[in-house]
Amino acid sequence: MSMRNIAIIAHVDHGKTTLVDKLLQQSGAFRENQRVAERVMDSNDIEKERGITILAKATSVVWKDTRINIVDTPGHADFGGEVERILNMVDSAIVLVDAAEGPMPQTKFVVSKALKLGLRPIVAINKVDKPDARTQEVINEVFDLFAALDATDEQLDFPILYGSGKQGWMAPSPEGPQDQGLAPMYDLILKHVPAPKVEEGPFRMIGTLLEANPYLGRIITGRVTSGVAKPNQTIKVLSGDGSTVETGRISKILAFRGIERQPIEEAVAGDIVSIAGLVKGTVADTFCDPAVSEPIEAQPIDPPTVSMTFTVNDSPLAGTEGDKVTSRMIRDRLFKEAEGNVALKVEESSDKDSFVVSGRGELQLAILIETMRREGFELGVSRPRVVLQRDANGQLLEPIEEVLIDVDEEHSGVVVQKMSERKADMLEMRPSGGNRLRLVFHAPTRGLIGYQGELLTDTRGTAIMNRVFHEYMPYKGEIAGRRNGVLIAMETGEAVAYALWNLEDRGPMMIEPGWKVYQGMIVGEHTRENDLEVNVLKGKKLTNIRTTSKDEAVRLTPPIRMTLERSLAWIDDDELVEVTPKSIRLRKAILDPNDRKRAQKQKAEVA
Repeated sequence: MSMRNIAIIAHVDHGKTTLVDKLLQQSGAFRENQRVAERVMDSNDIEKERGITILAKATSVVWKDTRINIVDTPGHADFGGEVERILNMVDSAIVLVDAAEGPMPQTKFVVSKALKLGLRPIVAINKVDKPDARTQEVINEVFDLFAALDATDEQLDFPILYGSGKQGWMAPSPEGPQDQGLAPMYDLILKHVPAPKVEEGPFRMIGTLLEANPYLGRIITGRVTSGVAKPNQTIKVLSGDGSTVETGRISKILAFRGIERQPIEEAVAGDIVSIAGLVKGTVADTFCDPAVSEPIEAQPIDPPTVSMTFTVNDSPLAGTEGDKVTSRMIRDRLFKEAEGNVALKVEESSDKDSFVVSGRGELQLAILIETMRREGFELGVSRPRVVLQRDANGQLLEPIEEVLIDVDEEHSGVVVQKMSERKADMLEMRPSGGNRLRLVFHAPTRGLIGYQGELLTDTRGTAIMNRVFHEYMPYKGEIAGRRNGVLIAMETGEAVAYALWNLEDRGPMMIEPGWKVYQGMIVGEHTRENDLEVNVLKGKKLTNIRTTSKDEAVRLTPPIRMTLERSLAWIDDDELVEVTPKSIRLRKAILDPNDRKRAQKQKAEVA
């Protein structure tokens, strides 16, 4: 049976995963009456809730006696570590673009990687049924994007399909025909995508994706470059520098057949398979026959740009809500995550109770924290910091991102003002139809931490921001942070409504009556610049005097809801977010007020 390997590239929300669902359905990968979850490829809970693809996944369909392996790639640049390696497994890519929004920065990020590898993409314009679709303009934008990314003449001569993934059709023109479903797309894949290149020699495969399976242990997925592998065969693993990592046996070979992974008796060159049975081999290592001595060259990975410190939760409420609280458990979990996720870097601190975790962006780290709290972990997490570098002359460099903001014209002024406060340079401002403007900036990553929430408030929820790592550039100087101080609980106990009501003029609260608080915990935002210790446990004094004014019911203003992402961006350098399976609390890193003052004094003396 002949074979084709293809990736689907698209920006978040452009309909990639929905299209894969329909490709599977129409190829007969599952029966008419088989119950299949919507967006079958987004398997983990967080992916389903946020509607984004985090982990790359593969599937396969058979069309006219040809097996087509389809790899679904993440659209978020934070998960770009996955994207680069996946593109090495495939021979072409379908670039899926929304007919109204056009190509976006993340599309640009992945497409640039694909073009560099010499892939010749197919462009599919999705959602042509949208009322604000502007098909022809979007094609021109895609062409301009390819040209700007130095595409060759061959790559610029891309075939185009139009359609709607949701309705399950693609055709050579925007009008249809719709009755052929996705058949034109399958036929184009067979015609346009070359068969996998197969090299001569014994079995070799480079690891692309790693996962842990409770029954089979470590499963490594990749494309077989040459030779044949069978279960029980002895193979060795070579690292990038050619040294042997381990030697072991393949216990099982699994291949994608529809949405199921099924054991097969033989992995042939060109196919995308998963092998189990090895304990150390990881992503970017070469899995090969014992006779092979040269590893396959792996794709270099973009550097991490944001880091956070994860510490053991040492608050008075530690261990009351989660069951995984020790530094050993946190250490094992973080190192296990770093093994499978090449874009993450974990370093142990000297005191062994905290770990510095660096990644591509705050979203990637926030998702790791969210995953861990669902698994029962309790953690203290610091504010995200950017990873700075020095060039050959000793000049300080910081990561700069390309930021694209689509916003209604009436709100554009405030966006431009806020971005300039964050040391961003505006590259262009152009109308994007329907009284909206598209603004493009180069902005330091430092200034963007926590800006998403503020942007939505400033634009009444109408702005869309997309960002992608651009390059390291000279440090741009100080950026003003949060200006207000915080309200800190001075005692441990349960918050009382009367006390909260009395403190309302001091600033907005973040807690509700009945919530457990402890000394050093942040309970609200102060209206002034300094921090203030307050008593939220003080009940109403009981007297025998009855007056109408004294007995009025306490009416509280609803507290500010602090989500994980908002908390991480809001806290200052001397504060932490306490994350447990049930709660997200904000606190000072040093809980005791006297120790805190002493630390501030020492810091002031050093400065």
